[in-house]
Parts: sequence; structure tokens; C-alpha cells
Amino acid sequence: MYFHSFIISSLIASAFANPIKKCGFPQDEDITNVGANGWAMSPDEPCTPGKFCPFACPPGKLMNQWDPEAVSYTFPKSMNGGLYCNEDGTTSKPFIGRSLCIDGVGTVSVVNKASDVVSFCQTVLPGNEAMLIPTEVGDGNEQVLAVPGPGYWAGTAAHYYVNPPGVSSKDACVWGTPEKAIGNWSPYVAGMNQDSNGNTFVTIGYNPKYIDDFSGNIPNFGIRIVCDNPDECNGLECEINPRQGFNKAMGPASGNSLGADYCIVTAKNHAHARIEVFQ
Repeated sequence: MYFHSFIISSLIASAFANPIKKCGFPQDEDITNVGANGWAMSPDEPCTPGKFCPFACPPGKLMNQWDPEAVSYTFPKSMNGGLYCNEDGTTSKPFIGRSLCIDGVGTVSVVNKASDVVSFCQTVLPGNEAMLIPTEVGDGNEQVLAVPGPGYWAGTAAHYYVNPPGVSSKDACVWGTPEKAIGNWSPYVAGMNQDSNGNTFVTIGYNPKYIDDFSGNIPNFGIRIVCDNPDECNGLECEINPRQGFNKAMGPASGNSLGADYCIVTAKNHAHARIEVFQ
């Protein structure tokens, strides 16, 4: 009995002497606090020693830190974005000479022509690819989106979930449930990146998860792609208009993937494209 009590006491003492450390979210940096612990990670996933901990950047900017060994879009290394959490609870930049965030190429923005706020929620990559990075656009306003250039991590694009007007980014940019058409179940998605020739590829489409779980429910808003200089854009008249019916994307460069309609516009020579949200 004495030996058993001694072992338990020793374990308790050891736990207090060597508590499991967590790396706190940096408060003095130009990055965006999201979720319960600040990091762009799952709500129940702490930033603990030995992990790379992704973070969100302000609208128009991209995370500029990740595991130097993560050189391709391959699991599990593709999860290793952000700062490194050290054993003593501090964080380190994997790339010391780099800023935490970097401007995107600036060739795509959102124009909100709806009657209320609209939230575009960017997925975390490198990271868990949850839609946690907020871009909130007030009615009548315009906001540049974060568009990766050809030199960004593993040549990947930015992906956004487009939520209905009236849903704040606080409510929208979380992993939701199929009970509401927001977050991972938002009606529409968008993706964009730029190649080495200055072509920006902009895609809008129905969200396959919305198609699966809200089949036949026509959203109360639409999205379209327009260009400042139409002569510099291929695929214009790319539009998702609810008046055309459920799961209908119009445009010369349209298609269907995973049961969801989409269309694509290519903005050439660094031309600027806009995603208009309308009702």
C-alpha cells in the first residue's frame, strides 16, 4: 500500500514539476487572432511543443512561414504551416529573415453589392485546410483577397468559402454543421492563383458539400466575376445567378466537379478581376 501511494505521489509531483507547455499566440505581431486560442487550428488542438502552428493573416495577405521540409502538397507535411512551438513554450520563425505575412499579388478583390456584410473564409494551407481565415466585406465595400503568386508554397492556390449576406466572419469562418448553410456548408466556393506569366485564374462554383446536404435549396444571393478591362479577361459572363436555378454556373469556361457547377475567368497580364456578390 505504501509503495502504491508513493508511486501515485511521485507521478503527481512530476506532473506539477513538468507541466505540458503550450505556445501562446503572439500578441504583438500583425497577424489575426482566430478561434479560442488565436491559432488557425482546430478548436480542440493546442499549439504544443514540436508542432508547427498556423496563423491567419489580415485580408489580402498570406502566411509566410512554414516547415522548411514541407516542399510539396503532400500529407502530413502539408499540415506544417506557421511558427514552430519550442519545448520551453516560445515560438520560432522557421524562416528567420521573413515576415510572418506577405502581400498577395493583389489581382482579385470582392465587391459587395448585397444588402449586408459578406464573409469570405479562406482555408489554412499549409495547415489543416479548415476555412478559418476571415475576410469580411461590408455592404457597398470592396476588399482585396489574398492571391498567391507562382512562388508561393508548393505552387498552391487560395481557396475561399463564400457565405450568405448577413453572416459575420466570427460565425462563418468556423467548421460548422449541416444544420446551417455557412462555414464548410456555405453555398459557394472560390479559388485563385497567378502563374509566372501574370495570368490570374479565378474560379467560382457551388460548394459540393452544399449540393450534398442542401440539395434543391436555391441560395438567396449570387456571385459573378467581372474585370476592370474586359479585353484582358477570358471567360467573362462567369456567373452563378440563383434566378437560373439550383447548381447552375454560367460562362464559356464552365464545368462540373464532384457534382457542383463552376466557371473560370483568366485575367491576363496582371489584370484585375472582381468577384461581385449580389442579391
